[in-house]
Amino acid sequence: MAESLTIARPYAEAAFKLAREANALPQWSDALGRLSAVVRSEGAHGLIGNPRVTDAQVASLVSDVAGTLSHEQMNFVSVLASNERLEVLPEIVTIFETLRNGHEGVLDAQVTSAYPLSEQQVADVVATLEAKYGRKVKVTVSIDADLIGGISIRIGDEVMDASVRGKLAQLADALMN
Repeated sequence: MAESLTIARPYAEAAFKLAREANALPQWSDALGRLSAVVRSEGAHGLIGNPRVTDAQVASLVSDVAGTLSHEQMNFVSVLASNERLEVLPEIVTIFETLRNGHEGVLDAQVTSAYPLSEQQVADVVATLEAKYGRKVKVTVSIDADLIGGISIRIGDEVMDASVRGKLAQLADALMN
């Protein structure tokens, strides 16, 4: 994975620069997300790297399936295909979004819950985090039944664990010491 991130970084930085200069960060985020989904699909795996399909054909097919793309975005796909880098699109998206969040002053938070959260609960978590950090917060919510109850929040390398599993682990540590 580290190698994929190293390969993806210059492409993500180039895409970010193009998007920022065109004042089109949201459009690029959307397009890169769609392109990444196409590349991760089963059908794309059979095409990417297939010696019977040219790079231009792969780029054209990926672009067509991804939906409407700007001229610059289609050129970006062509460059990725000609350099045999389409498979790192998911990593490009990750780096692009990190660059975008930094540019816009947004914190990216991963919220893991034992049970699905309602829209109001997510909004409450976002409001609490925005008040704590004084910045806009974008959350990604996932479910992990192993938490037993509660939530765990990760922002960068900081983790706030308010899960039952986390509390039990703290209790076990306290009893062992």
